[in-house]
Amino acid sequence: MGVFVESGKDGELIVRLPYSEARVAKIRKFQGRRWHHDEKYWTLPHTQEHLEQLKVLFTQDDLQFSPSLQPHTEEPAPDSLPPQPSELDQMKQRLRLKGYSVKTQKAYLGHVQRLGQFYDKNFLELAPEEIRRYVLHHLEEREASHSYANQLVSALKFFYHEVLHRDDVIVKLPRPKRQQTLPSVLSQEEVRQILEAVDNIKHRAILFTIYSAGLRLGEVVRLKVSDLDVERKLIHVRQGKGRMDRYTLLSDVTMELLEIYIKAIRPKEWLFPGQPKDRHISERSVQKIFDRAKTKAGIQKKATVHTLRHSFATH
Repeated sequence: MGVFVESGKDGELIVRLPYSEARVAKIRKFQGRRWHHDEKYWTLPHTQEHLEQLKVLFTQDDLQFSPSLQPHTEEPAPDSLPPQPSELDQMKQRLRLKGYSVKTQKAYLGHVQRLGQFYDKNFLELAPEEIRRYVLHHLEEREASHSYANQLVSALKFFYHEVLHRDDVIVKLPRPKRQQTLPSVLSQEEVRQILEAVDNIKHRAILFTIYSAGLRLGEVVRLKVSDLDVERKLIHVRQGKGRMDRYTLLSDVTMELLEIYIKAIRPKEWLFPGQPKDRHISERSVQKIFDRAKTKAGIQKKATVHTLRHSFATH
């Protein structure tokens, strides 16, 4: 079976070709080309230049033109051709449509971008073995964590399935087995020392809330004043991990501290506003607050803000 070209609608050429990496690389040289997954064919703007280019590039592929194909000599001006989004732009749009968080979008796009830089080849030219070798490179040579490698695999599977529609490339791409490690936990005395090392009322309220309610970093910075249910002693966590709402504990000690903080700072919408005040405090700022408190308390143990959440669960 060779390459077959016929007239399409709206001034387009329909190109049907048996799949091979070499043929796909050739067709992708055409400006304005588009792949139609459901119909399994490519379309190009119907121009005389494209007709001639097809003859040159596919001369060894038993190129055939439909008898109904009419010559088309009027070439649209280059500016009249709609710009075709890149694969990464398509992936970004797809991630948004499927409701992935901004953080996950950034991570997935970074993984795919680094894959392209690693091989310096078109994504459609990469073979399944090259994808597997790339994942293995991160595990063995870069000594990436299994969590990182799993996210890498998820990003590549999403890209090849949702954007390129090439499941054959990633169907046998294995996931690294998750490592079974215990999270770092601070003792109750170490937590007390860290919390007491904070003098700023706002900073102390943030760390108290994280520890006493077992919140993630991204959850505490996005709390609103209206999320505090004083009567039921609950905190409403909106769109947490997995974009799910949940309730967690609001202890008496934390509520007393938050009442003092609210009277002093008078936050309007965000419970912990940043700069400017109409936006919430950044995650990086909270991490710095924790790091300074840990250093001041003389705690040598390796720990992050997330360690407070693990410590809450353990205690």
